[in-house]
Amino acid sequence: MTDNASSGQEFKIIKEIFRPLAASHPGTFNLTDDAAIFSPPTGKDLVVTKDAMVAGVHFLENDTPQNIARKLLRTNLSDIAAMGAKPYGYLLATAWPHDLDLNWVRDFADGLALDQLTYGVTLLGGDTVKTPGPITLSLTLLGTVPKGQRLLRSGAKAGDLICVSGTIGDGVLGLKSALGELTDINKNDSNFLKNRYFLPQPRCLLGPRLLDTASSCLDISDGLLADMGHILECSGVGGQILAADVPLSHSAKNVIAAGEVSLEDIFTGGDDYELLFTLPPEKIDELQRLERQCAVPMTIIGKIAEGEGLTVLDEKGASMVFSKTGWQHL
Repeated sequence: MTDNASSGQEFKIIKEIFRPLAASHPGTFNLTDDAAIFSPPTGKDLVVTKDAMVAGVHFLENDTPQNIARKLLRTNLSDIAAMGAKPYGYLLATAWPHDLDLNWVRDFADGLALDQLTYGVTLLGGDTVKTPGPITLSLTLLGTVPKGQRLLRSGAKAGDLICVSGTIGDGVLGLKSALGELTDINKNDSNFLKNRYFLPQPRCLLGPRLLDTASSCLDISDGLLADMGHILECSGVGGQILAADVPLSHSAKNVIAAGEVSLEDIFTGGDDYELLFTLPPEKIDELQRLERQCAVPMTIIGKIAEGEGLTVLDEKGASMVFSKTGWQHL
């Protein structure tokens, strides 16, 4: 982890705040060198993913530094899980404003430390710089998967079942609640939904267990419809989702019943970080086994078909029309 800024402040941050996060891995050399060294486990392929977050765009500026750190790590963990891989370690690049309080950075590192214990990963290195703009964070996560095995977006085939883990729409509703956009919501529902937004639950146990079961997989970050579209496009197939079968939390149902959001908000909002995968119909019995092993519900919401494009049907079997499919990054 190197210092590219003019001030010695960054060396203090690295030595006092981030070095403890790397202490458990001998190949990091206590962050005193320009790079880390490690050997992938025998019989494993490396999986690499990277996410960036900018204050005011990807997280609320009044969110706690612990939550911001944990979400940064967890969004990457979700990508690794979607490939069927297990997390190994990560590289962190941070761009801090000139007037940043060091206590904020310490709290940020505390958040990383909490999730390092939870998910069994360690800091391997990175970079620390200053910026005249908002806080900018980038994390590169390394994972491992059995050699020659992996889950991709491109494996879905006509006849496969479309499945999701957990519930859909909680992330976007949590954001709306945090922004004060939901006026008719009780405290319990608000707290539940905001927690789902601020601290997503990457399905790290489920992902590797789908290697022998699923034909394609990704995590829902941009919205159910947009991410289902990625699978269909990469696989060269079409698909159909039954809106009534999409699993919703009790809190999400309460918000919908209050009339403040629509199914379009739920299906296109993103920030769910649940796994969306396709399953050959002969493996349908595997869902119950996976639910027991991973302690997370899984739901069949549709089917892959010949052709192209996604159709969403309402309770009467009519096609639903949406003005958008999901989050646009640029």
